[in-house]
Amino acid sequence: MSIVELTKDSFQDAITPDGTLIVDFWAPWCGPCRGFAPVFEQAAAEHADVTFAKVNTDVEQELAGALGIRSIPTLMVFREKVLLFSQPGALSGGQLNELLAKIKEVDMEKVHQEIAAAQDSQSA
Repeated sequence: MSIVELTKDSFQDAITPDGTLIVDFWAPWCGPCRGFAPVFEQAAAEHADVTFAKVNTDVEQELAGALGIRSIPTLMVFREKVLLFSQPGALSGGQLNELLAKIKEVDMEKVHQEIAAAQDSQSA
């Protein structure tokens, strides 16, 4: 599977209601980002059921700022339009595979119910 380059214009559309999206926020000058790139590419090749994307924070400063990206690399994982994971720092291949396995195991029906309940309690 190829890795998609996201921009502020394409980011929201990439977070689909029925899919999993993992986003690597990076910059060309960042050594740890360059070191993590092959790990990210390998995971993309192994997990065809997940959309892998990159955001160049030098080019997409507005998007990075809106999402609160303070250090790079930062990974964010969305599933069914819900942010399930956000953490700065590069992961090893094993850590990334473990993260993806855990994300796939999340009971999204329960997550959506919890979000709805929280929204109901805020509006009451």
